[in-house]
Amino acid sequence: MGDIPNYLNNKNVQKHRWLILTGVGMFTFMATLDGSIVNIALPVMSRDLKVPLNQVEWVVSIYLIVICALLLLFGKIGDSFGKIKVFRWGTGLFIVGSLLCGFNNSLEFLLFARLVQAVGASMTMSTNNGIITEIFPVQERGKALGTIGSFVSLGSIAGPGIGGIILSHLPWGYIFWINVPVGILTMILGHYVLPKDLSMTRAKIDLWGFLTFALGIVGLFLGIFLGQEIGFGNLLILSMWGLSILSFIAFYHIEQHAAKPLLTFKIFKNKNFSVSLTTAFLIFVVNFFFNVVSPFYLQNARGLEPKYAGYILMIFPIIQVVVAPLAGSISDRIGPNLLTVLGLSVILIAQIGNALMNLYSPLWMMMILVGMLGLGNGIFQAPNNTIVMSTVDKQDLGIAGGLNALARNLGMVVGISLATTVLFSAMSQRAGQRITTYVASQPELFIYGMQVVFIFATVICAIALILTIVRWVKSQRQS
Repeated sequence: MGDIPNYLNNKNVQKHRWLILTGVGMFTFMATLDGSIVNIALPVMSRDLKVPLNQVEWVVSIYLIVICALLLLFGKIGDSFGKIKVFRWGTGLFIVGSLLCGFNNSLEFLLFARLVQAVGASMTMSTNNGIITEIFPVQERGKALGTIGSFVSLGSIAGPGIGGIILSHLPWGYIFWINVPVGILTMILGHYVLPKDLSMTRAKIDLWGFLTFALGIVGLFLGIFLGQEIGFGNLLILSMWGLSILSFIAFYHIEQHAAKPLLTFKIFKNKNFSVSLTTAFLIFVVNFFFNVVSPFYLQNARGLEPKYAGYILMIFPIIQVVVAPLAGSISDRIGPNLLTVLGLSVILIAQIGNALMNLYSPLWMMMILVGMLGLGNGIFQAPNNTIVMSTVDKQDLGIAGGLNALARNLGMVVGISLATTVLFSAMSQRAGQRITTYVASQPELFIYGMQVVFIFATVICAIALILTIVRWVKSQRQS
């Protein structure tokens, strides 16, 4: 892609580039955290709002659906009218949404507030990597993107632990209100250090492409979330998925003929970009297999108190936060390929270990495996992000960042839904009857289901590793 002279030659921007990274990273952390922190508060919300748990679960679902539906749109708007401008507006909307979410009025009001919050989050998620890629010189880009990757992974994994700590001392509204002072501080910092946008194409936005893509995403996700409640063979669910498929076909057709498409499919001809995006998706699926199953194992099967389970699970993000910037720095010096293979290999070994865990495995072994997941992700994410963002043209940075964030969020949704589907299907098959919860009197059923889930995770991780090795070999041959 080459250097981008506009910001690299601006002494004031370069002087404050690490402060810019801090501000962007803080907000990236909060936006990602709010996709996972709410899960632990759902039972309390259900009781306080006097609604069934299956209804209050939409507090999580609507956030993820809206983000994924809007990421490509705001990525393109960022390319066309300024990534920093979109990021600024996104921070403001996210803060307003967070403030509204904390008021215990009604489920309908909370869902509206989450929608506002999700719009803001999608604006920041779709532009953060593009901003960092434009501002940092090539020799520091891996470290910078690795730091952003640390904030993303920390937010997505640390939600249950941080949420549990807040709920043990404060009402559930504070899991949203904590964003407000942090967000305001970030906006103040951004006001002084974020530069004006210089890279803008002023291209017309492809609204028909956006509408068909958003309809496809909404149909797909509604089918997934509702299907878990009423069954995936239900006619309504099949109709939603049919609508989703037709919408994606229409989206592809529109983008092929649009003068200024929302997504230029030629970007996927870049094998380095496509493989890195695919592996990012697969590893987030694997991570959320772990994120869904491990609290059941630690709290239900092993009988740990939530706070102690939270302490063990926090090993993952803590190690990743330390390792990722180091991996990014090393990637800047030796290139990203070796590190992505090494990171995926560590994750694969950890998944094999998880699949061998049982009711009597020592907890220190569990802690080592959690640490290995943090280590592997820390080594992998930064170099992989560098490949994604450094192999596209300057005018496509926003859409590349949007696609990168979309891969992560799709991985979260697919990981959550597939993990629970595989877990309860395996438990039902072993028990000879339909099971949709943890059976306290038969913990061996859960252990069997957990092992099947982690076998699936091992296979998915192995696929990601093979793809990455093939990409590395091909890139060496070409060079």
